[in-house]
Amino acid sequence: MESMTERKPPGVSFESWVDRQIREAQERGEFDNLAGSGKPLPVEPYDEDWWIKKKVREEEGTVLPASLQLRREAFDARALAVAASSDDEARRILSAINARIVEALRKPLSGPPLNLMPFDVEAVLRERQAGS
Repeated sequence: MESMTERKPPGVSFESWVDRQIREAQERGEFDNLAGSGKPLPVEPYDEDWWIKKKVREEEGTVLPASLQLRREAFDARALAVAASSDDEARRILSAINARIVEALRKPLSGPPLNLMPFDVEAVLRERQAGS
C-alpha cells in the first residue's frame, strides 16, 4: 500500500494530486468493505453545543462541581424530610445528608465554597409537624 504521507510533487496542483491519490486508492480497493459502505450518511442538524452535550453524557449528567452538587442534594433531602411519612424517616434522611455535609466540611470539595451547615434535625421536624 502506498503511503499517503508522500510529498506533493512540484508543479502539480494540490487538488489534482489529492484526486490522483484517491483514484489510485479506489483502484487498489482500499475503500471496499468499509463500515457503512453503500449506505447514506446520517444527516443530523448542526448543533454548536455538541461538545457540551457529549461531556454531559460522559459525566452522566453530573456537570456541577462537587460542592454545588452537595448543595443541591441537601436542598432535595430537606424537602424529602419535610414530606416524609414519619419522623423516623425524616430523621434518617437528615442524618444521612448531615453526615455528608460534615464530611465535606472536614475535607473541602472541589468547586465554590460549600456555604452549608448540617441541618438542625429538630427544627426541620417542627416545621414538618407544623405543615401537617
